[in-house]
Amino acid sequence: MTEKVKISEVKLNPSNPRIIKDDKFNKLVQSIKDFPQMLHIRPIVVDADMVVLGGNMRLKACKEAGLKEVFVIKASYLTEDQKKEFIIKDNIGYGEWDWEQLKEWDGEVLEAWGLDVPEFGEIEDIDYSKKNKELDLNDFENQKYTIKLEFTEDDYNLVKDKLQELGQTPEKILYDALVSL
Repeated sequence: MTEKVKISEVKLNPSNPRIIKDDKFNKLVQSIKDFPQMLHIRPIVVDADMVVLGGNMRLKACKEAGLKEVFVIKASYLTEDQKKEFIIKDNIGYGEWDWEQLKEWDGEVLEAWGLDVPEFGEIEDIDYSKKNKELDLNDFENQKYTIKLEFTEDDYNLVKDKLQELGQTPEKILYDALVSL
């Protein structure tokens, strides 16, 4: 059951392994200021001692935003092992964004809400003719080439995770892609 409590009663969890830094934290604070009703819909989860199990960063942001009260759900029935499991599982982002769907949204609004929006360019408007050249795959046997790709940190982690799911290295996937051309 959700209840409203004084923010001073809720304790940050020093064992929570998830953090939000700098700009993202500031976006979270602003998000709370702009839409405090969301905190009622998605309350902070605490144990019997009012220590945060889910929402550590939201609690910090609520304090930064100057709130005096927050909504909580008490999960006092969890074992110590279940509390640890909850802390991790509550912070795992299982889903991915459907960027095709999100292209229809206002990117500035999405960024203001805290989403890291990649640059969406018109692919057909980009001229790659001077950037690409045909490669002779036999050249790979005797020479080494460097391909530089630039990603945001979130995109890099997404690509890295996908490659790990496939059980391959970036070099192997790129080589396989070139061989199949």
